[in-house]
Amino acid sequence: MSMSDPIADMLTRIRNAYQIRKHCISMYSSKLKLSIAKVLKSEGYIDEFEIKDVDTAKPQLKIFLKYYAKRPVIEEIRRISRPGLRIYKHYKAIPYVMNGLGIAIISTSKGVMSDKQARLNHVGGEILCYIA
Repeated sequence: MSMSDPIADMLTRIRNAYQIRKHCISMYSSKLKLSIAKVLKSEGYIDEFEIKDVDTAKPQLKIFLKYYAKRPVIEEIRRISRPGLRIYKHYKAIPYVMNGLGIAIISTSKGVMSDKQARLNHVGGEILCYIA
């Protein structure tokens, strides 16, 4: 069975893991999922991530979730652009998530980055998800 939206699957796994207070989740790795994990780590939303079985056909991406005062750091994680309806924005039109308290993860021509980085680099792109 092929998955039509692996990014939505990744975000759903993170959301579900937070609901049951898991500290670690695993999924098949891809370059895009790895890039999203790097942004989540650099913005302080997850503790760590690692790739297992790099030499095999299907490497595993392991994400270690972050909690603060026994509450999940990520309160909301939502897919924006999806295979049926792609959402692209110019860097000046990138929305502020929760008035700047959250981030948008954007796939640009210069790689996957947060909305703040995209504005600094003057690049727009596809808005993958919102995280707050």
